[in-house]
Amino acid sequence: MVDLLEAKFASNEAVIGVVGLGYVGLPLVLAYSDKGFRTIGFDVDEFKVGALSAGRSYIEHIPSAAISKHVKTGILEATTDFSRVKEVDALLICVPTPLGEHFEPDLSYVIRTMEAIVPHLRPGQVLSLESTTYPGTTAEEVVPRVEERGFEVGKELFVVYSPEREDPGNPEFAGVNIPKVVGGTTEMCLNAGMLLYGAAFKATVPVRSTQIAEFTKLLENIYRAVNIGLVNELKIAADRMGIDIWEVIAAASTKPFGFKAFYPGPGLGGHCIPIDPFYLTWKAREYGVHTRFIELAGEINRQMPRYVVQKVMQALNGQRKAVNGAQILILGLSYKENVDDLRESPTFALMDELKAMGAEVSYHDPHIPEIGPTREHMNWCGLKSVPLTESLKDACDCVIIATAHKEVDYGNLANWASLIVDTRNAMAKAGVIDNPKVVKA
Repeated sequence: MVDLLEAKFASNEAVIGVVGLGYVGLPLVLAYSDKGFRTIGFDVDEFKVGALSAGRSYIEHIPSAAISKHVKTGILEATTDFSRVKEVDALLICVPTPLGEHFEPDLSYVIRTMEAIVPHLRPGQVLSLESTTYPGTTAEEVVPRVEERGFEVGKELFVVYSPEREDPGNPEFAGVNIPKVVGGTTEMCLNAGMLLYGAAFKATVPVRSTQIAEFTKLLENIYRAVNIGLVNELKIAADRMGIDIWEVIAAASTKPFGFKAFYPGPGLGGHCIPIDPFYLTWKAREYGVHTRFIELAGEINRQMPRYVVQKVMQALNGQRKAVNGAQILILGLSYKENVDDLRESPTFALMDELKAMGAEVSYHDPHIPEIGPTREHMNWCGLKSVPLTESLKDACDCVIIATAHKEVDYGNLANWASLIVDTRNAMAKAGVIDNPKVVKA
């Protein structure tokens, strides 16, 4: 079976299927289409399927031209019909893995996907889970469902795990330029997975099991979450001492070894870093392990929006104003600069808390003209970005810089706004130093 897969990949006859056409799945679809493989994208979202079928992108940093050229030639298709899974030689699952109410893993998207595709699997296919999850998910949730269908994994059908490593908006590392970690259920599964990813990615990194590959992704994001939690805690301590943490970090960064800079902010965002560490926390309890570093970092990071709100309260109080009734503009809705990705954005927490305190909240984001439907923040759906103009002088009591987009003229902002609470050091980076209207948070 692996020999047949190898021949299909070598001749570009393999058909690739991708389930989940979001920030991870769509780049994968294009990666294989660019290499000349016929690719089918699967999703339950009719809007995404309709947009791709018309050659349109719905993700800002992916141009429509990159899609339409493949749609026109027929090499790329999108569908909501999961019966077409039988047409593909490889199937990559890229669906969300959020947290439940009590920070427990929510594998409902993975399980529903498996239930949709299993009836249509056929011998000779390679199935890869890319969704970030706890070690053991592939072995415990994917493999048994394949075996219940009657396939012998490793001989008739090949199951692998390969964690996604997307960084939206990163011009240096994107898509196929990022090394791909691959773990197989068996040695033959690993061989099939290496064929699959070697056909599109510049570098592949084989590991001995799906559990190792699953743990690898968690380590990468836990490393970031813990270090960001540390620097967020240090920011609070430095602020109490009257010390600029940003200048401290800049000075420490001059050390050519033993230090890597992490930066504070209003909280964690994106689908990975705020969520993934708790997948390991949950699984570790099964083995009697209490992951204290992870939980403490998560607690600190989750409290950062509240810390920012407290700084806003203090800043307004200094101008003899209250939060209740204040006109507050938040700059930046996306979770990181220069992208339109608002998954898990801490800006929503800021908006919710300020609104609950009676503030009139608006936002400006050049990448997100209107807030669309989201799983957790439907109360803000339909709110539109307001223009950033000199009218701020009369219309706004406080501007909070939550995300420092490059399109914003921070020099003009310094002239227009009566009060700025800066969570990203954007004003100082723009040369606005020692301005009494600027409060760092």
